[in-house]
Parts: sequence; C-alpha cells; structure tokens
Amino acid sequence: MPTPTSAKTSNELEELIRTIAALREHCPWMGGLTHESLVEYLIEEAYEVVDSIEAGAVDDELRGELGDVLLQVVLHARLAEERGSFDFDAVARGINAKMVRRNQHVFKADGSLRESFPASVEEIIVKWDAAKRAEKPERKDPFEGIPPHLPALAAAQKSLDRAARAGLDVSGLDGDARLVDPQGALTAVGLPVIPDSEEALGELLLAVVAGAREQGLDAERALRSAVRSFQNSQAQPS
Repeated sequence: MPTPTSAKTSNELEELIRTIAALREHCPWMGGLTHESLVEYLIEEAYEVVDSIEAGAVDDELRGELGDVLLQVVLHARLAEERGSFDFDAVARGINAKMVRRNQHVFKADGSLRESFPASVEEIIVKWDAAKRAEKPERKDPFEGIPPHLPALAAAQKSLDRAARAGLDVSGLDGDARLVDPQGALTAVGLPVIPDSEEALGELLLAVVAGAREQGLDAERALRSAVRSFQNSQAQPS
C-alpha cells in the first residue's frame, strides 16, 4: 500500500532535519555558519528559483532549486534550536496557524473548512486585508512590513499595491509615463528622455512602475527579462 502523502512528507523532512543536525555537529564549515553568513545564500537560492520558473524549467530543475531554498529554512531553524529559541516544528506550526488565521474565507477559527467560499479574487483580498488589520490593529502605516532591502522596482510595485488597497490615491503617478514612449519608437530613435537629476529620474521610474501596474504588468519581471535579452544579445559565439 502506498505511503500516505502527509506521512511520507513528514518522514522526508525529519530525515533532512537529522542530516542538517549531523552536519552542524561534524562538518566544520557547516558548524561555522550563522544567520548572518547565510543571508547571501538565502537571497541567491530564492532568485535561482525565480530564474528557473521564468526560464520554463523542467520539473527536475525546479525541484532541485526548491530543495536549496528549503535547506536554508532548515538551517536557520537549526541555528535557532541550538541556541534554545525555536525549531523547525515551531516554524511550520507558526506559518500554518498564520495561513488559517489570514484566510478566514477558507478556514474557520479551528482550522476546519467553511461550507462555502468566495467567488472572486477581489472578495478574497478584502477579507485578507481585514484579517491582517484585526491581527495587527496597531499597524497604521500601509507600507509597514515592506522589506527595506527589497529591489527598488519590487518595492515600488508593492508600495503602489499597498497604497491602492489602503484606499490612497495613486491615479496620478503614471502621468509622466508617456516620456518613456509607449508607442515603441525607442528601438528606432534610441533612448527615452532621461531627467538630469536622480530625484527626477526616481520620479520617472516610479511613474513607469505605476503605468505598468495599471496595465497589469510586472515591472520587476519585465526588467529581468530585458536584462536577460540584453545579456544574450551581447554574448559572443563560442
């Protein structure tokens, strides 16, 4: 009889946790890792998942990249366990409880499923935001919680999303996006008009993100794709 998925997953995770514990104890390199020294790897592994998805990676490659991210989570949890703070189980319990708490449109307070579910994404967003406000009533700033080290384009996109969901007016921000020549003539005439100061350039970039957001586009993903295309176009044949 096949092993139930939940039991199999539990066994695999327990084996990985034991492996990391043994490496922390017996491998000098692993034993010397800290939360701080792992930061660069966590960021790198996360972006490698993004790259594999956007490149249309086959399942084997994506599975491997996700494993690398999971390794980072297990390592950080192990470091915390060694200093008597929390362990991997606490991490899993915490995120599970958060998903149940935040998704009141799907779950009851005890974690059981509701009898009916929302029909639209818009309704889900309203309920999600209400759950977050009830959870953290002291949070008044709609931009609180946006990571300060998030890439600038991603931070702009998330800030605009937060502002719109908080009922703030963002309708005028894309007014200067026309400077970027949306008709596509850039390939024929060269660069768009670029401001002569960083402040003005920042305002232009924010306008571009706002204009992209209005059209349902992801500026961060679009720029990554353009960078990859540029790199490929500049690559010398071997």
